[in-house]
Amino acid sequence: MEILDKLEGLVPRFEEVSTLITDPNVIGDQRRYVQLTKEYKNLEEIMHARQQYINALKGVEEAKEVLATEEDPDMKEMAREELATNEKLLPQLEESIKLLLIPADPEDSKNVTLEIRGGTGGDEAALFAGDLFRMYSKYCEQKGWHLTVSSFSEGASGGYKEIVANITGENVYGTMKYESGVHRVQRVPVTETQGRVHTSAATVAVLPEAEPFDVQINEGEIKWDTFRSSGAGGQNVNKVESGVRARYMWKNPNTGETEEILVECTETRDQPKNKERALARLRTYIYDKEHQKYIDDIASRRKTMVSTGDRSAKIRTYNYPQGRITDHRINYTIYNLAAFMDGDIQDCIDHLIVAENAERLKEAEL
Repeated sequence: MEILDKLEGLVPRFEEVSTLITDPNVIGDQRRYVQLTKEYKNLEEIMHARQQYINALKGVEEAKEVLATEEDPDMKEMAREELATNEKLLPQLEESIKLLLIPADPEDSKNVTLEIRGGTGGDEAALFAGDLFRMYSKYCEQKGWHLTVSSFSEGASGGYKEIVANITGENVYGTMKYESGVHRVQRVPVTETQGRVHTSAATVAVLPEAEPFDVQINEGEIKWDTFRSSGAGGQNVNKVESGVRARYMWKNPNTGETEEILVECTETRDQPKNKERALARLRTYIYDKEHQKYIDDIASRRKTMVSTGDRSAKIRTYNYPQGRITDHRINYTIYNLAAFMDGDIQDCIDHLIVAENAERLKEAEL
């Protein structure tokens, strides 16, 4: 009954939060209101699971009572079926409740900034960065998420030296965070005449998008420049100075060092919109830097570091001659590279989620 005790302990908090989110003073404090509505959503899910668990326990008790006291063979048969169903259901409910009781990562529900950069391998690395971007674009389509490119730099032979995009939708960071790290490709480059397999790499960074109240920025200290955008979008893009560049001197609270942060946005033809989006990227960048200590703390406690920690770690290999994908964090290997590069990456992410949940359960000693 230990699980039931844990669940009962959360009932008063659920009732308290239910009352607080209707309080006008709380609604007026946007930061507190957002935090409490997230907590309410999590607790509501736990309370629903608690009710299912209580119902299953009652079902077991009642079925046992019928079997002990009832003479009617039909009633006994129904009770046996009821008992078997609930006894099978209880361990399943216990497992899902254990996962619900692990404190949720507060970042999981956030939108993200996705950054892909070609690494070692020159033109081939830029082409691979382009392939990864296409893969994530297809995946976002499948999930019903919205992806917008905020800046990019094309490779000489195609692909991207660097591309930055924003992804909005439900639980985006909670799903995409597993993609942060170095992705390695093994294939024969288009430029290779001898047919030799080359190895190149691209780095992927998935940053949770900061809310305006997550980060303190003195907007008066931002130095803004404007410039003419280049690339697709018709003549207007080149004639009007719609591109914006923000420079900001920021002091890192973790190290005490001051650094200049430079952010560009050429996403739209509207300069004020680009300014707004550049500011959002600046917030996200600072938020990510400030949260690095929190991420390092988690990394020091866990072994496989499925979703956080060192972004310079090699996480996955894409081997074209063998049609193979290997995720090195969980020794996951499949041979459907063409479908994977077409955005069919959910199975791999599901395996990573299971591995991380196992670590978190161990950590929480549930």
